[in-house]
Amino acid sequence: VQLQASGGGLVQAGDSLRLSCAASGGSTFRNYNMGWFRQAPGKEREFVAGITRSTTSLYADFVKGRFTISRDNGKKAVNLQMNSLKPEDTAVYFCAASSSVLSALRASENYHSWGQGTQLTVSS
Repeated sequence: VQLQASGGGLVQAGDSLRLSCAASGGSTFRNYNMGWFRQAPGKEREFVAGITRSTTSLYADFVKGRFTISRDNGKKAVNLQMNSLKPEDTAVYFCAASSSVLSALRASENYHSWGQGTQLTVSS
């Protein structure tokens, strides 16, 4: 499956933004569990949020209550609504597809397909 992330940009602290990830090719999109990761300069890639085929979601502690992941199987898309953005949210955000179970979705090695990333910059 090919993934294309979009929606990044430059925003101010406290603003909201929605990232989108469009899927094409591969198996039926609804069969994949999906995730968002991010990587800030000089840091490791880290898990942000994931959503299963049955729309169970999970989040990193640092985004709970601020970010919401959702999926639209008809449009073959997964979205990340980000509210109350902070400067420390600045990173390149990646979407990814997985065939692993819910408990494995926090680990990047359990994803088989990755989008190219979209840059989010939050100014203070």
